[in-house]
Amino acid sequence: MLTEFTAQTDRFRAPQRARALSDDALLLQGGAATIADLWAQLSRRIYAVPIRAVSALDYERACRGDGERIFQAAAAAVERRVDLLGTGSVALGSPISWHTDFKTGTSWPLSFMRDINYTNLQSPSDVKVPWEVSRLQWLIPAGQAYLMTGDEGYAAACRDVLDDWMTANPYAHGVNWTCTMEAAMRIFTWTWFFHVFCRSRAWSDPVFQSRFLRTLYLHGEFTERYLERSDINGNHFTADAAALVYVGLFFGKGGAPERWAETGWQHLCDELALQVSADGVDFEASVPYHRLVLELFFMAARFREARGLTVPAAYRERVLAMARFAQAYARPDGTSPLLGDADDARVLPFGGQAVGDHRYLAGLVGAHWNEPALTTAFTGPHAEVFWTLGPRAAASLKGDRPAAVPSAAFPEGGYFVMRNDRDHVFIDCAPIGQGGRGGHGHNDCLSFEAMLDGVHLVSDCGAYVYTASAAERNNFRSTAYHNTPQLDGHELNRFISPHHLWTLHNDAIPEVRRWESGPDRDVFVGAHSGYQRLTPAATPVRKIVLDHARHALSVADTIVGSGRHAVRIPLQLAPGVEVEQLSAQALTLKAGGKTFLLEWSSDTSWDLEIGNGRVSPRYGVTEPAVRLLWRCSAQAASLSMSLSPAGALRPDADLPSLVGAEA
Repeated sequence: MLTEFTAQTDRFRAPQRARALSDDALLLQGGAATIADLWAQLSRRIYAVPIRAVSALDYERACRGDGERIFQAAAAAVERRVDLLGTGSVALGSPISWHTDFKTGTSWPLSFMRDINYTNLQSPSDVKVPWEVSRLQWLIPAGQAYLMTGDEGYAAACRDVLDDWMTANPYAHGVNWTCTMEAAMRIFTWTWFFHVFCRSRAWSDPVFQSRFLRTLYLHGEFTERYLERSDINGNHFTADAAALVYVGLFFGKGGAPERWAETGWQHLCDELALQVSADGVDFEASVPYHRLVLELFFMAARFREARGLTVPAAYRERVLAMARFAQAYARPDGTSPLLGDADDARVLPFGGQAVGDHRYLAGLVGAHWNEPALTTAFTGPHAEVFWTLGPRAAASLKGDRPAAVPSAAFPEGGYFVMRNDRDHVFIDCAPIGQGGRGGHGHNDCLSFEAMLDGVHLVSDCGAYVYTASAAERNNFRSTAYHNTPQLDGHELNRFISPHHLWTLHNDAIPEVRRWESGPDRDVFVGAHSGYQRLTPAATPVRKIVLDHARHALSVADTIVGSGRHAVRIPLQLAPGVEVEQLSAQALTLKAGGKTFLLEWSSDTSWDLEIGNGRVSPRYGVTEPAVRLLWRCSAQAASLSMSLSPAGALRPDADLPSLVGAEA
């Protein structure tokens, strides 16, 4: 109610609010005599991450090969060329069309933010395109290149883009103000740009300095006035709170900045225990969003500690637990499970690794808080750690023989990881997400992804798009698109309606019946209540066993109940996996130069369909991949399959022994 009153007030007063923040008003808040004095004062303040010049040679030693990537990306940024959200390389031009989805040509009006319908479900437009362009993270490589060369051309290019943005996006008007999180995300990049370029000649013009600082200050005001608070808060509220910490600590002095910093921090302390389970899993039921939320909670704490402010031990331990979960789910090849929504969101993306590579999280958090369990097992690129913590922290992670990451259970969060140095199986037995609302969770309870003998074989479908297509949004979060049994064509969590893109009924309550992890094998057994509403009621029970020595995976499904049901059990293979049928109950899978044998057994008659599926490795992108689908209609249907490297020994009793064993 208060936020709506604020909005109605700003409908008429927003232009006046922007004009009222004069140089004198800003200087009064900052306790400075002139804009130049305030600029210099702010430039001397410690920032969240180290900002210092670094030679290209030293960077090459620390992060081999990444310097070339930075300079190529910086050149593209200077030319205003971007590759965002699956668009491919696009020239934004000058001036940039900040209110346009350049994929479809759809533009939004320069109206008061609350008068803009940015979802446009009746058209294929995607508001995330102008939002992502306005986050300006695509300019970060230009800042990195400036720190490595001192070339004023990079500083001038970034200044001109910011000038362009400020001209085209007046306070509280246009599509880039319609979501508070977007203002919050800009705070992270703008404060970093300031500390990178504040001493450059290109940024020395007092008119630009005044305009930049006043616009950034208005971002703080806007974020505070339009906090995305709900009865159950999610990553939007977390981003808003973290941005308040950033903008508050950036300005430092004055009643409003001090209030922003403390209010934002208190919100984060309150939300961390609500949004993240004790075993470190973000409650939105999405692996990609776990990465974003971890960055938000961590980076705010990092900024406070850089300023000499305290971070409670309980807060630190919960973020460390988030990093341990990320370490467990991140695969050795630099990929991560695609379960749940994904929109490629980051706080300050400094590295050039693939968007699905989350390995840096363990190194980042572990190095900052000196957690050996995270640092000694660290693998992957060092760029994120270098730019966030400094070269010494990045160097501390170097090691020829990283420690092994063991199998791990996260029962409160609802995820289970079976792994060794060659295998990785990620199992979902989690709630639907966001306190039963659905949010960024999918209908994927009992689904799994699998890498065997170093080859990614079984994949989740990913998320693909949001408002660009309601139909595709619903396809990619549906039961049929996931590796979990489906009964009678029903969703395991009912959709509210085709137009409610971020809510689901909370039907499928997960149940973990067994988890064992040992040197020889790991065993998981789970079920859910999603089909108890059917007549007659039924319960899917799934047992998954990983044999460490043979790199073999067994999956057994039993539908427990008294009635007959049409059962579908899909298996989405990873892109690049080739399939050949050997017999009525056996296939070969070929990928990564290796061959695997997939066999199945059942007392029930099943039909197998080898079809075409799609996997979305990142937002806006799909790749073709083979999809297997077993179908039958029976009472108490059961199916057991085994997947192993061709030639691996398998006792004949393995498959039958799994069927119905835990029902």
